Amino acid sequence: MKYIIVGMGNFGSYLAKRLTDLGHEVVGVDNSETKIDQIKDHVTFAVVLNATDQHAVNTLPMKDSDVIVIAIGEDVGASILATAIFKQLKAKRIIGRAINALHETVIRAIGVDEIIHPEEETAERLAKRLQLKGVIDSLEISDDYNIVEVKVPKRYVGMTVAEANIRREFSLNIMTTIKEKEKTNLLGLKLPHREVAGVISADYVFEEEDILLIFGKIKNIQDFLNLEN
Repeated sequence: MKYIIVGMGNFGSYLAKRLTDLGHEVVGVDNSETKIDQIKDHVTFAVVLNATDQHAVNTLPMKDSDVIVIAIGEDVGASILATAIFKQLKAKRIIGRAINALHETVIRAIGVDEIIHPEEETAERLAKRLQLKGVIDSLEISDDYNIVEVKVPKRYVGMTVAEANIRREFSLNIMTTIKEKEKTNLLGLKLPHREVAGVISADYVFEEEDILLIFGKIKNIQDFLNLEN
């Protein structure tokens, strides 16, 4: 897919690099030459451009882009104006970053397709990780249910899924397993790579470095995590 990301601050530049590493075409945009110099070797194309100038924005390859991400953080006025310009120029899909409630109200009124709150979402996920001992990452499904990533407890290493029978003991579903690997990207850089097993069978044998992706009630997850590792 092809992306234009406006705003090469911490969030925007990380998103741009990550999408590029995943094999997508990314155009990074910022009005700061310094920020563009820092990102230019990590994305498909980087350009110094004022996204609040409609004539300048019109020079971007918008018709060929699948998603526009307005990642501007500190300057709310610039974020709103840039969002309005991309909307007026009929961008296919706009994702806007909201800093506060008023900011969200305004860009929602403009008609963005999706609003994200990176700081709040990061804080929420960190809170879940800190709350549940041993959790690598988590995704809240509801007040009662979570999906979590957790290293396989030592007691299960060498056992099959059927032998462990975590579903019967804790009423938890193992969705898949993940192994941490390294992969070289198009720029020759070695980056962390996650190898996902897909749907695991009852005869899958747990290995020491496996990460389990588990779905279930938070209370049951806590009981599972309280096992002696």
